Amino acid sequence: MAPPPDARTPRRWLVGGGIVTSEAGVLLVQNRRRDGRLDWSPPGGVIDPGETLLGGLTREVAEETGLVVSAWEGPAYEIRAVAPDMGWELTVEAHVAVEVSGALGAEDPDGIVVDARYLAVDECPTLLDAAPRWVAEPLLDWLSDRAAAPRTYAYRVDGTLAGADLRVTRL
Repeated sequence: MAPPPDARTPRRWLVGGGIVTSEAGVLLVQNRRRDGRLDWSPPGGVIDPGETLLGGLTREVAEETGLVVSAWEGPAYEIRAVAPDMGWELTVEAHVAVEVSGALGAEDPDGIVVDARYLAVDECPTLLDAAPRWVAEPLLDWLSDRAAAPRTYAYRVDGTLAGADLRVTRL
């Protein structure tokens, strides 16, 4: 018997990632996941239907950090991740904030972001260690060589559990 049609159709997300820097460092947000784990990432999130990528990214950064970005450049990098065992596909475009105003604070209406702060670049590898590889690796590459042409990353995620069962392969 064939699986129902929706079981074969992966969920697809378009995500905007915001790279926000200042003299204090790079802005990261701390996320509380459904299972209680905490990890750090650049601010951003899923682009809602009808939104442009930059419009949705601007909204997400404001919701998660209180900051208003009025100009972006990029993309700095793009990510494609496919997780067939979990039934999802993810496309991320990360852009660099050029004009930023407002006061920093974590006020995420979704309740995922619990902290937001600028961190020295040399602190990022340790904090990003708990983040998924498809989040950490592109940002760390960009931080080490900001002048490089926009990069594209592709990953395959096998398994169904965060942790020991999850295998991430860069393609």
